[in-house]
Amino acid sequence: QVQLVESGGGLVQPGGSLRLSCAASGSISSINTMHWYRQAPGKEREWVAGIGSAGITTHADSVKGRFTISRDNAKKTVYLQMNSLKPEDTAVYVCRYLSGPNDSWGQGTQVTVSS
Repeated sequence: QVQLVESGGGLVQPGGSLRLSCAASGSISSINTMHWYRQAPGKEREWVAGIGSAGITTHADSVKGRFTISRDNAKKTVYLQMNSLKPEDTAVYVCRYLSGPNDSWGQGTQVTVSS
């Protein structure tokens, strides 16, 4: 079992920045991928970005160039640096851990982009 706890969400003005964190604990495999998803009110959950154990990253087209996923394996933490935020980025951001059959989700952190 892997537990995930997200933090770093909040209210920010358009054009601002936030950094989200996802701290993992429990039986963490050395081979895994970590992902960020988001879900806005009335919309389906959307994949945002992913990172493998070796640090290879992928980002959704909607956030490419603005968001950056990274990880610190020693701290068992994944980050999502979000710059140039837009009102349409408003959502609950959720972290996901994948390793073989093990699939864990965090509770999420709210990000609101508004003036």
